[in-house]
Amino acid sequence: MTPALVLGIGTPDRGDAAAGLAVARRLRLRRPAGTVVAECGGEVSALLDAFQGRELVILVDGSQAGRPPGSVRRLELGPEAWLALPTDTCVHALAVCEAVELARALQQLPARVVVYAIEGRRSIPGAPLSAEVEQAARLVEERVAAELAAPAAAVPRAS
Repeated sequence: MTPALVLGIGTPDRGDAAAGLAVARRLRLRRPAGTVVAECGGEVSALLDAFQGRELVILVDGSQAGRPPGSVRRLELGPEAWLALPTDTCVHALAVCEAVELARALQQLPARVVVYAIEGRRSIPGAPLSAEVEQAARLVEERVAAELAAPAAAVPRAS
């Protein structure tokens, strides 16, 4: 069985746009069993490569959807769900949608693709994560770790 993949998506050194990277870096320190933890800038080709041979891919990205900073959304993409993923869900939602559709067309789509989106406050070059996003990143780290440890039937399907 291929290990699950947690992919933190983001732009380093650009404030809250690095939310997904922060979660990936925290999870990597925990070394979750049976899981690969990686980082990505959100390019379609990198996402498609990451999907190769996976049963479960968990993507973590920042969002700019007008919600309160630090808000967290969890979405699970099903066979048609890419159409329902609002482009404001994540900073890189369009790339995620394109990668999911291309993987589906190539019959390389993982059985499960989960997206955690952390609402940001600011994406200023050189800025650190805002306090709200820093706290949300810790929360998402815990949720993802719990999701990886739980049997598939016990995982919530939406939030």
